[in-house]
Amino acid sequence: MKRTHLPLNGMRVLDAAARHLSFTRAADELAVTPAAVGQQIRALEDTLGVVLFRRTTRGLELTPEAEAGLAPLRDGFLQFEEAVRAMQAGQSSKSLTIAAPRDVTEKWLMPRLAGIAAADPDLRFVLVAADSHGPAAAIDFTEANLDLALRWGEGPGEHEGEAIESDGMITVVAPGSGKAGEATIGWPGGPDPEGTTLVRVGDAGLAIDAAAAGLGRATVPELLAAADIAAGRLVAIGEPQPSRFGYWFVAPLPQWRQAKVRALVDALTA
Repeated sequence: MKRTHLPLNGMRVLDAAARHLSFTRAADELAVTPAAVGQQIRALEDTLGVVLFRRTTRGLELTPEAEAGLAPLRDGFLQFEEAVRAMQAGQSSKSLTIAAPRDVTEKWLMPRLAGIAAADPDLRFVLVAADSHGPAAAIDFTEANLDLALRWGEGPGEHEGEAIESDGMITVVAPGSGKAGEATIGWPGGPDPEGTTLVRVGDAGLAIDAAAAGLGRATVPELLAAADIAAGRLVAIGEPQPSRFGYWFVAPLPQWRQAKVRALVDALTA
């Protein structure tokens, strides 16, 4: 059944003007001018084909037609408020499903989620493994019921997104590696010089672990290597180098607008 077009803004103005019996006080409540209130009421009267207010010597009065509609109108507004609360209930569930590459989850995401969860024990996380490479658009947010994804790339692709701040790429090696540290560990997304690669692995996290095991040097995202460098498991060779690639939080616009997603992104990028 086709629904009748509802002039909701005009009805909101009618409710305020009826409560105050004053266009001026209604305008103060609605943060508009008295003239704007008058225009909305006249437009509503034209739409409905009835007169809603009359001016008398005692001031503004409601007509019987307006009186007849006020109770169901206010009941309707209460139901709108209930609908809004129902739709927002999912935001208060504090459950988030996040897709991220395995190495990013292990090296960077999990320690930060642990700290965030410790501050708010009501939070719940579902972590889904994502491909380490490829466009952000390749993530199926609907099928996996995702709230947020973390991807490696030059930008957010077709989704909304925010970059994770990083110093770029860093070359790392195990402490005291000597000549063993001259070999290169290759991974998709990292440099792979001809003739010097001793081992190739599937992602940057495995490259970091291979370097720590003494298999050579790996050039990896500084973001993922920082904790191992700080712990003394690895040492950096030279300074981090800028990269046009980096890690991004991404999500389609509806998910990106969720209060719980924005709060999580803000906490993880703080």
